[in-house]
Order: sequence, then C-alpha cells, then structure tokens
Amino acid sequence: MTNAPWPAAGRRPTSTGIRRTGARVRQPSVPVTTEWVVVVPVKGTAQAKSRFGSGDHSTLALAMAVDTVTAAMAAESVAGVLVVTTAEASGIFDDLGAFVIVEETAGLTSAIDLGVATAIELGEPWRGIAVLLGDLPALTPGELGAALAAAQSYPRAMVSDAAGDGTVLITASSGSFHSPRFGPGSSSAHRAEGYMPLEVSASSGLRNDVDSASGLALLDGRLGVWTTRVVAEKV
Repeated sequence: MTNAPWPAAGRRPTSTGIRRTGARVRQPSVPVTTEWVVVVPVKGTAQAKSRFGSGDHSTLALAMAVDTVTAAMAAESVAGVLVVTTAEASGIFDDLGAFVIVEETAGLTSAIDLGVATAIELGEPWRGIAVLLGDLPALTPGELGAALAAAQSYPRAMVSDAAGDGTVLITASSGSFHSPRFGPGSSSAHRAEGYMPLEVSASSGLRNDVDSASGLALLDGRLGVWTTRVVAEKV
C-alpha cells in the first residue's frame, strides 16, 4: 500500500465528515497505524504566555511554537502537521510547510476540536491523529517519534507534563476518536477518558512545556533555534 501525500498548502476542507447525530460508521477492519497527523494549536496573540508577566510575549510564544512544529515535522512517522492559529501568525507556519487553519477567536479547546475535525476529514485509514501543545521549545524529533511509536499500541495514549498535572500530547490511533480534556488537571482527566499514559522521562523536551520565565531558564542550552534567538535578543 502506498501512503497518500499530505495535502498541499492552501487546500481547505468543506466539511468534517462527521454526522450531525455524532454517529460514526464502523469499518469492517481497522488498519494498523503507521503514520500520524499532528495537530498543534497556537494562540498567536499578544495575550499569549501571560504567566511570563506584564507585556507582550507573543514573539517568544511564537518562537516556541515554531520550534515545536519544526521538531514535529521532522519526527519519524509524522505525515503532516496541522497548525490552528491566527492570520497574523499563520505565515511563518505556511513557510515551514505545515497545513494551516486560520482561526482568530477560538480558545484552546475550540482550536483543538477544529484541528482534529479537519485532520479526520483529510486523513487516511492508516493515519492516527495526535494533539501536541505548541510550547515545547526543547522538543526533539526523536523524542516525539519515540512517543508516537509507543502510542501505536493503544487506541488512545497520552504524555503528561513534567509536573504530572497537565498534558502535552494525546494520541488516537487509527479507528479511535479523541476526547480532549486540556486545562487544569488534564492528566487525570485524560486518564479517565481512557488515554494510556506513556512512559517518557521527565527530562524529555516532550514533557517540558514552558509557561514561565523560570521554566524557560531550566531549558537553557536545549532550546530550539527560534527560541534561542528570541531569548538572546532580550538579554
């Protein structure tokens, strides 16, 4: 079987392909997941990373998102990355080769729902869908690739953040469907929804999402190119 290419930039779906009743047609057999579409929600506004303190931290937040998406696009078994963001931030992700959906007003939950629905429409039977947070500036392709390889064994899987309370990654393999529960206490909420916790080192860039200046400082020397550049400009 030859895997179909990820759709060209600019293609926009016309519907989600999900029935109004919510019912889904069961396939007679479910292909093994061999590839992943990764959905990354990116706020892309001046309000991003408000926990860094007063001021506009959008440039830093965007840099972290670019490093995250760059790593995801280079990870093994990733067929494509779908970024849900604002028009203002969309250009840089277009330039990276990501598939971009412009959504100006959606919060995190709405952005994820839109991204997952689009990934379902554009998907193929052998592709699973992953949702990855966009504030992982120390993420490497190998770390994400290893997690996705482990996730192939489960209908739903997840990776908690380093603190153990939040979630940085959820996956739904071929034939399974997401039930995102991001927000405070999302790790336990996702477990309750049947997501299998994957064993990933707490030091991994995949588990170290950044919401504060102190969290960023802990990753000094491991940050991606874009984040490193922005941090250097602020010194």
